[in-house]
Amino acid sequence: MKIFLDTANLDELKKGAEWGIVDGVTTNPTLIAREGRDIKEQVRMICDIVDGDISAEVVALDAENMVREGRELARIHPNIVVKLPLTRDGIKACSTLSKDNIRTNVTLCFTAGQALLAAKAGAYIISPFVGRLDDIGYDGMQLIRSICTIYKNYGFQTQVLAASLRSPLHVVAAAEAGAHIGTLPFKVLDMLFNHPLTDKGIEQFMKDWHKVFQDAPVTA
Repeated sequence: MKIFLDTANLDELKKGAEWGIVDGVTTNPTLIAREGRDIKEQVRMICDIVDGDISAEVVALDAENMVREGRELARIHPNIVVKLPLTRDGIKACSTLSKDNIRTNVTLCFTAGQALLAAKAGAYIISPFVGRLDDIGYDGMQLIRSICTIYKNYGFQTQVLAASLRSPLHVVAAAEAGAHIGTLPFKVLDMLFNHPLTDKGIEQFMKDWHKVFQDAPVTA
């Protein structure tokens, strides 16, 4: 499973990129707004840090302007994936942009039926929101499994991106469910490293090392 960072913060992206495990980035208007820069400027800077798919979202609500914005975003960098909402206009825009060989990420997906529509429209990525479904008492991971099954049944090439992943358990479950991509906040990526037995093991190894070598008498 590819790991994307769900952030527009340059410092977080630099830290993630240093580990060599970040395959791409997802952004949205909320994340861009937090950074206080124009979307084109911010996305261009992100592309300089992470060499992978970078999702940049339109803010228009009608298909015509979604297409216009999408084409402008796609011109920023070859790695840009245009993010569109899963609405009637969003699907219409997805179909138009896909025919122009512009890659799209259809977001705010909450049903397998919606995911089927996005794949039919030529979406490069579909983004089902796991955590938000869990919040209202549904099984978000079951949605990932359902979409993966449908896409496999009919040979759709659309990648399933598990979004709204809020814990290491979510990340592992998404991988087990067959998601092609998981996008997560930096803090969740950082948490994936952690386990008390890892820390305990390192501490014991270092104690044993110093006991033998650091305390050993110096010989001439």
